[in-house]
Amino acid sequence: MEKSKSIWQELWENLKAILIALIIAFFIRVLIAEPRYIPSDSMFPTLEVGDRIVVEKVSYYFSSPEFQDIVVFNPPQLLQNYGYDANQAFIKRVIGDSGETIAVGNGKVYLSGMKIKEPYIKEPPNYELSPLTVPKNKLFVLGDNRNNSNDSHVWGFLPEQNVIGRAVFRFWPLDRIGLM
Repeated sequence: MEKSKSIWQELWENLKAILIALIIAFFIRVLIAEPRYIPSDSMFPTLEVGDRIVVEKVSYYFSSPEFQDIVVFNPPQLLQNYGYDANQAFIKRVIGDSGETIAVGNGKVYLSGMKIKEPYIKEPPNYELSPLTVPKNKLFVLGDNRNNSNDSHVWGFLPEQNVIGRAVFRFWPLDRIGLM
């Protein structure tokens, strides 16, 4: 009888350890960082279809996204109205913040009247966008594959509250591993 009791005790101890590990993993994913899969080429060449990244969430508890951060976010209401799920994550690059003016013309993106350097884009944008001022608590985001990206030039401004976190590290494929 003593042996069966120790087996049950050992099983219970192992089960408690697994449960604690699952709870810790859950809180890390919800509050600190989570892995994400890239399903489209809207951020090519920075990110390719199938890349796997780590999205950190802590920094945006203390500050807002900054120019050229690569952010992961839930779609704004307009995209949800077009059938995108509220929890379907998007990934784009921050181009403008509250109070800044964005314009696109002659294959260039302008931030508050100044042409921005974009060595990360696939090709210059082949569309025009009249100057728009980013409202308070909103962001203007674009994909690096400017001409094949469902982004702010299509659906407007991104509410900051929709931002999940910032892409910081690519861990797959191994030959492209590194910081973002």
